[in-house]
Amino acid sequence: MKTSRLEAFSDGVLAIIITIMVLELKVPHAVDLAALKPVLPVLLSYVLSFIYLGIYWNNHHHLFQATDQVSGGILWANLHLLFWLSLFPFTTAWMSENHLATIPTAIYGFVLLMATIAYYVLQRIIIAKEGRESLLAQAIGKDWKGKLSPLLYLAAVPLAFVSPWIASALYVFAALLWLIPDPRIERKLEKREQ
Repeated sequence: MKTSRLEAFSDGVLAIIITIMVLELKVPHAVDLAALKPVLPVLLSYVLSFIYLGIYWNNHHHLFQATDQVSGGILWANLHLLFWLSLFPFTTAWMSENHLATIPTAIYGFVLLMATIAYYVLQRIIIAKEGRESLLAQAIGKDWKGKLSPLLYLAAVPLAFVSPWIASALYVFAALLWLIPDPRIERKLEKREQ
């Protein structure tokens, strides 16, 4: 099976996740800037989660540009990833509405960790299907960002019990690592097209 149906389905799910998150934003009734102060934690959490979803969407797109065929295992691994991403609206709202309380901040990090693991599993299943010499396997290489991110989340989750602010700073740092799109797959795709 080609990747187009999987990509279209995934794009639709991600669009719904973002829509659910934006619907959680409540508009202040006052018109001055001071009215934004009570909703600022919700707005900032939304921005962080939106960035994470954008990172996953971007990398997911590149992942399937480098994938030739989809198997049942790849479909299930993709659903596993989408499951964890679908929890972003819940954990984002819980963390932000409770002003970075310990448990919601730790659970937010746990969901980030599980999404990262799910993405890694998806990559590995694709590589297992397509082979170690596949374009994706060559493009992934050492993947230092892919190895550093789960370590940051693993550190942040227990740190949320010490200081939710430190944990949140690690979540922001991990997002900043991925904010610049990863060019490895694009470079391999360009070489293949030449």
